[in-house]
Amino acid sequence: MVQLYNLHPFGSQQVVPCKLEPERFCGGGRDALFVAAGCKVEAFAVAGQELCQPRCAFSTLGRVLCLAYSEAGDYLAAIEEKNKATFLRAYVNWRSKRTENCRVCIRMVGHNVEAPFNDTYKDQMSIIEMPLTEAPLCISCCPAKGDLLVGCTNKLVLFSLKCQIINEEFSILDFERSLIIHINNIIPVEISFCVGYIALMSDLEVLILKLKSDPKNGKNVNHQPHKTNNPMKQTEGASNETLQLESDDFVICQKPMELLGEKSSQSGISVTLESTGLADEKIKYYHVQHLLYKRFAPDISSYVLADDIKLHSLQLLPIYQTGSLTSGRKNLSQEKELLSLFCFFSLPHVGYLYMVVKSVELMSVYQYPEKSQQAVLTPQFLHVIASNNLQCFTVRCSAAAAREEDPYVDTTLKACPPVNMDVCALRIQLFIGLKAICHFKNHLILLTKADPETIPERRESPKRLLSRKGTSVKLKTPPVAEAGWNLYIVDTISPVQLYKEMVDYSNTYKTAKTQSCIHLLSEAHLLVRAALMDASQLEPGEKAELLEAFKESCGHLGDCYSRLDTQYSHLALPYYKMSGLSMAEVLTRADWVLEDGSQKYERGLIFYINHSLYENLDEELSEELAAKVVQMFHVAEPKQLPHILCSPSMKNINPLTAMSYLRKLDTSGFSSILVTLTKAALALKMGDLDMHRNEMKSHPEMKLVCGFILEPRLLMHQRKGQIVPTELAAHLKDTQPGLLVAAVLGLQKNNKIGIEEADSFFKVLCGKDEDIIPQLLVDLWEAQLVAGLPDVVLQELFFKLTSQYIWRLSKRQPPDTIPLRTSQDLINACSHYGLIYPWVNVLISSDSLVDKSYREDLSKLQTLWWKKLLPELCHRIKCGGEKGQLYLSSLKETLSVVAVELELRDFLNVLPEDGTAAFFLPYLLYCSRKKSLT
Repeated sequence: MVQLYNLHPFGSQQVVPCKLEPERFCGGGRDALFVAAGCKVEAFAVAGQELCQPRCAFSTLGRVLCLAYSEAGDYLAAIEEKNKATFLRAYVNWRSKRTENCRVCIRMVGHNVEAPFNDTYKDQMSIIEMPLTEAPLCISCCPAKGDLLVGCTNKLVLFSLKCQIINEEFSILDFERSLIIHINNIIPVEISFCVGYIALMSDLEVLILKLKSDPKNGKNVNHQPHKTNNPMKQTEGASNETLQLESDDFVICQKPMELLGEKSSQSGISVTLESTGLADEKIKYYHVQHLLYKRFAPDISSYVLADDIKLHSLQLLPIYQTGSLTSGRKNLSQEKELLSLFCFFSLPHVGYLYMVVKSVELMSVYQYPEKSQQAVLTPQFLHVIASNNLQCFTVRCSAAAAREEDPYVDTTLKACPPVNMDVCALRIQLFIGLKAICHFKNHLILLTKADPETIPERRESPKRLLSRKGTSVKLKTPPVAEAGWNLYIVDTISPVQLYKEMVDYSNTYKTAKTQSCIHLLSEAHLLVRAALMDASQLEPGEKAELLEAFKESCGHLGDCYSRLDTQYSHLALPYYKMSGLSMAEVLTRADWVLEDGSQKYERGLIFYINHSLYENLDEELSEELAAKVVQMFHVAEPKQLPHILCSPSMKNINPLTAMSYLRKLDTSGFSSILVTLTKAALALKMGDLDMHRNEMKSHPEMKLVCGFILEPRLLMHQRKGQIVPTELAAHLKDTQPGLLVAAVLGLQKNNKIGIEEADSFFKVLCGKDEDIIPQLLVDLWEAQLVAGLPDVVLQELFFKLTSQYIWRLSKRQPPDTIPLRTSQDLINACSHYGLIYPWVNVLISSDSLVDKSYREDLSKLQTLWWKKLLPELCHRIKCGGEKGQLYLSSLKETLSVVAVELELRDFLNVLPEDGTAAFFLPYLLYCSRKKSLT
C-alpha cells in the first residue's frame, strides 16, 4: 500500500547550458555533472543555488554509449562506439583541462610511467584505454573504492583502481585488470558494483553476488566453477531441443522465481572466477557467495511491446557506519565502513527494494500510478519518472540501517520506525516529456523533450524476450537531435525544511489520534535520520540543525505514543528519551483533559512516567506536577502509588496530599507493608512522630524488612551516581538501628544493592569520612558474616573486620554507637568466630582492661583473626606453590603492623600455637622493646 501526501520535496530549478541534446549524462561527487553528445563530453560545476557553470569539455573517441563517474579517484569511465566497434576508456585528472585544445595524455591500462617525469604531465588530463576481448555492454564504479566493473556478454571484468607512485611528489591513478567473472546463461543489460557486491540485470532477471576475498588461499589461483545441484540444470540442458520447437506460433515462457541466499545458486546460472592480477602479495583471491536470484515472467495475455516488459534502473545503495545518533560515539576511522547495502530494480509499474547485507530480504514494493521509465534511489527518497511527471517516494533504508548500527534500537532506550511501514508518495510533480533522470548529492538531473514523437525503431517480437537464450542486447542509436529538449537540475529542498512541512501537515491528524499522524511523523523522523547518516555531505551547521530536528521529531513521536492505548504505546518511553526532554517538559506537553471535560490517562504516558520515576533521574518535579502524577496513578494504576511516592523526583510532593491518596487505597490487593512504610515516611516528613511510631509498630520487624526489599528507595536514593540516605533512614539510625542494618542486609541478599553501595550508604548516613568506619557499618559486616554471604566475599569481610578491630584496639578508640552484637552473640550465631580459650578470658578480664569495648574488640579479633586469617596464611605458606612467597610477604607485613599496634601480652596471645618460634621471635622482640624505647 502506498499512501499519498501532497508535500513539496522539490525546490529550485536550473537549466544546464549544454549545446547539443544530451545522449548520456551522469553526476557525482559534490559538484560534477557530465553531459555527452556526439563525440564530446561537457563537464559542468554545480554548486549551491548558482547557475550551472561550464567547467571544461573534451573530445571522445566516438559516440558515448554509457557514462559512469567515480568519486573515489575522481575519474569518468565511458563506453564509446566508433566504426561499429566499442571501446572502454577512463578520463583521469579531467579537472586540469582548461580549454578544449589542451594537450591530453593517452596511455594503455597498466602502462608504467617511469621517471624522469615531466612536470607539465601533472596538469594534463589522462585517458586510460582498457582493451577487452569482448564488447563492453555496461559499467559500474564502486562508490567506496573506485574499482571499475565492466559487463560483457558472457563475463564481468573487474579493474582495480590503484595509485602508481612516480616519485616522492607525484603519483598517478591507474587500473589493473584483477578478476574475470564468467557468467553463463544471462546477458547483463545493467550492472551495479559496491564494495564486493555485484548486481546484474537482464531484461527479466536479477542476480546479486558477493565477492569474498581470501588472501590466505594464495595457492588457489585457478578457481573452479561454482557447482550447483539443481533439477533446473536438466531443463537447461535440454534447452537446445526446446528452442528448436519455437516458431512464430509457439512460445516458451519460464515461470517467475525468487531464490534468496545460498538457494540462489540453484538458478541455473553458472559463475566461474578467473584471477588475472599480477602475482604479488597485494592481490586478493576471491570466491563467490550467491545472495539473490529473481526472475519475472511477462504478461502475454495481450500483445505488448518489448519496452513494456523490461526491467530497468538497477542500483546498489550503500549506507556507511556513522556512529549512534543519540550517543556520543563517533567513527574515528577515516575509511568508510559499510553498514548496510540495498538493491533496487524496477518493472514499468512496480519497483522492488531489497536489503542484502547480513540477510537478504524484501523491504518495500512500490506500485507506480503510471508506467515508469527510469528511477533513482537515494538514502532519503526514491525518484521515479513517467512520461509526464516526476514522482517522489519515501524509502526505509535508514530504518533498516539503524537496526544494523545500534543493537539497542526498539528497546526502552531507543526506537526507530519499523522497516515494514507503508511507503508513501510525497509528491507527483508535472514535467512534460521526461526521458531520463540521474542523481547526485541533492540534485536531480532531468532530460525532457516536449515533442512526443520519436523515430520508429524496429522492435523484436516479444516471444524472443521470454527465453533467456533468446535475449540479446542491442545498443540503440539515439535519434537525431531535435528542438524542444531541455536538461534541468532540480534541487531537492533541505531535509530540515521538508521535515518542518511534514510536521505541520501532521497537525491535521493530531486531534483524531489516528495512525496517520504517527505515520507522517515517522516519515519525518526517518527523513532526518537518513540525512544524518549521510554525514559526509553535511556542513557543521547543517548537522547541528538536523540533530535538533531529530530530537524534536522524537518528542513529537513520544507525544503520539503517549496518547495511545495500544500495544505500541510503550514506544513513548524511548522516543521521549531520545528527544532530550525533561520529565517536567513531557508532563507539560501531555493532554490531561479530553474534549468532554473528563480526564483520561493513556497507557503510553503512564508507562513513560512510571519508568522515568523508577530510573532515579536527577530531576525534581514541582509540587504542582508531582500532585498531577499522584492523581494520575491514583486513577490509572493505584498499586504503583507507593512506589511513585518513593521516587526522588517526587521530593516536592505535599505530604498531606500524598497521605490523602494513600488512605484511599484498598490494601487488600497488594502489599499493605509497603503502604505502611510509605505512610511512616510521610508522617516523618510532616513531623508527626506519633503517627510514624504507630505505623512502624503495626507490623513485626521481619515484615518491615520485606517492605524495604520491595522498595529500596524508602531508605536510599541515587543522585548523580551517589548514594543519598532518606530522612526515614536517618531516623531509623537513631531509633531502630537493628532494623536498618537488617533491611540493608536484606537488600544485599536480594541483589537490590551492592557491597560498595552499602558501605557508602552507612558512611554517608553516619557523616563519617572515607577513612573512618562507623559502628553501624561494622554491624553490617558482622551481620553479613552471620548471614553467610557467598564465599567470594568472605576473605574481604575478614580483612575489613580484622582491620577495624585492630585499629580501634591500637587507638583505644571506642565505637561511635553501641555494637548490635557482642562477641558471645557472634560466637553463638556464626561458625567463623571460634570459641575463646579460658586463658584469653582471663587475660581480657584483668584489671588493666577495664574498658568493655576494648575487651569486646580484642575477643572478636582473637579466634576471628586467630582462627581464620593467620592460620590460613600459615597453612598456605606451608603448602608452597606459585603464590607461597606472596603469602609469606603478606604474613610478615601483617605481623609487623600488629606488633607495632598491640601490647606484648595481647600480641603474644593472638599468635598461633603451631608456629615456629624462630619465625615469630623478631616480632616478639620488637613488641617487647617498644615500650622501653618509649
